[in-house]
Amino acid sequence: MTKIKIDGEKILLVKPTTFYNNTGLSIKALINFYKLNPDRDLLIVHDDLVLPFGTIRTRQKGSHAGNNGIKSINAQIGINYHRVRIGTRTVNYGSSTDSDFVMTKFNQTEQKMLEKIIIPTVIDILIAFSSDKFNSTSYKLLD
Repeated sequence: MTKIKIDGEKILLVKPTTFYNNTGLSIKALINFYKLNPDRDLLIVHDDLVLPFGTIRTRQKGSHAGNNGIKSINAQIGINYHRVRIGTRTVNYGSSTDSDFVMTKFNQTEQKMLEKIIIPTVIDILIAFSSDKFNSTSYKLLD
């Protein structure tokens, strides 16, 4: 966990240490410990195999869409929290199982796109969230 401030707003950046399918347990413990309101205080950022690489979708609530980590969170705290879905589906998807694919490292080109385009966009979304300017939208960052 890392603590940062954006325009005076305290932000916790947390990466659960549970198995992905049990992420909700970590999130619930975090909410209880810090007395957070998920509707207002929680932003989940996660990868999504359904979305093409270079696509980001933001939502204020929603279903799990087959994502086991999100299923776990929804089971523990409900669906009313903000989320950022980052597409990870590349041209290599389908050449292995889903579990093997998500454990594969990005190639050099993808890594550069992550560093120069995708991560800065996610940082902008985090800043918007901390300033109560978060909205549901889709970003197609790459052609």
